[in-house]
Amino acid sequence: MKKIYTKIVDHYEECLEKHGDNHLGVDWPKLDDVDKRYKVMVDIIRLNEDNEASLLDFGCGTAHLLEYINKNEIKGIEYSGLDISQKFVDVAKAKFPDNSFYCIDFFDSNNKIKNFDYIVMNGVFTEKREFSFDEMWDYFTKLITIVFEKCDKGFAFNVMSKNVDWEREDLFHVSLDLISDFLCKNLTRDFVIRNDYGLYEYTVYVLKK
Repeated sequence: MKKIYTKIVDHYEECLEKHGDNHLGVDWPKLDDVDKRYKVMVDIIRLNEDNEASLLDFGCGTAHLLEYINKNEIKGIEYSGLDISQKFVDVAKAKFPDNSFYCIDFFDSNNKIKNFDYIVMNGVFTEKREFSFDEMWDYFTKLITIVFEKCDKGFAFNVMSKNVDWEREDLFHVSLDLISDFLCKNLTRDFVIRNDYGLYEYTVYVLKK
């Protein structure tokens, strides 16, 4: 399974080297869509009407989510970032030296990092690259099971929708039924599906009572 995320990380590092610290550097094709995703991710905190919360940006890249939070003057979020790529973490640390950033493999180090109120995973599961659906599904389910234990209030992730004109072979298109079935049987029945922001993907909030 490790080959899956190391290959995916290699792809994103190539994007960073080619395009630099911008939306193309984390392989988001359209700048106009980026802020929509950030808003939806941050909204998991507003769902519980929390005024203050700790948040881990899992797969933070160069901390564009923190840029969004600061730009929009969103208060009450104690932001930390995590990425398995040292190259991305180095850029994020240079921009935001006062925030905490972790460069760890959650499969190896999940017990070495504190719990957070919320964990958001924006773009972590949207691309599967050359791997099969079953390989990506195995990686996805094992990782979100770990993440569920490391959040105290909830976590959010996005995947590509199957309600599209065509499916791209390199993207991770997952049916709503499959996601719901896994969550109900393995994690919790308390989740919200966001399919209201106009992109060919959806976001899931997995909540803890």
